[in-house]
Amino acid sequence: MTVVVGYLPTREGRQGMASAVEEAQRRHTDLVIVVSEKSAPTEQERQQRDHDIEGFVGQAIEAGVQASVEVLSERKDVADDLISVADQRNAQVIVIGLRRRSPVGKLILGSNAQRILLDAPCPVLAVKPVRPV
Repeated sequence: MTVVVGYLPTREGRQGMASAVEEAQRRHTDLVIVVSEKSAPTEQERQQRDHDIEGFVGQAIEAGVQASVEVLSERKDVADDLISVADQRNAQVIVIGLRRRSPVGKLILGSNAQRILLDAPCPVLAVKPVRPV
C-alpha cells in the first residue's frame, strides 16, 4: 500500500508533495512521486525538478517514509498517469494540490483534478496552499 502524489513545480504542487509526505508518515506506508512529462523538459527544468524532488525525498526520509520516484515520459495526460500508478501500486490514497480558480476558470480548467477525484481507484486527498496573510 502506498500514497501517490504527482509532481508539479507550482506552489500547489509543493503543498501536495508536503502533504503526501505527512500522509505517508501518518499511514505508516511508502510514498510514490509521479513525474508526468508531456514533452522533453529543458536542462534547466530538469535540474529544478530533480532539485525539488530530491528535497521532498529528503523530507520523506527524515519523516521515516520510504519514497520512490516514477518518471513517465511521452505521456499526454497527468490524470491518467496518477490513476494508473495508483491502481498498479494498490494505493491507499492519491494526494493532489489544488488552486483557487475564478468562476470562468472553474468552467474551463481543473479537468485533471476532477477526473482524478471521480476516476481514482482509492480516496483522494485534495489540499491547497496556505493563503498569505
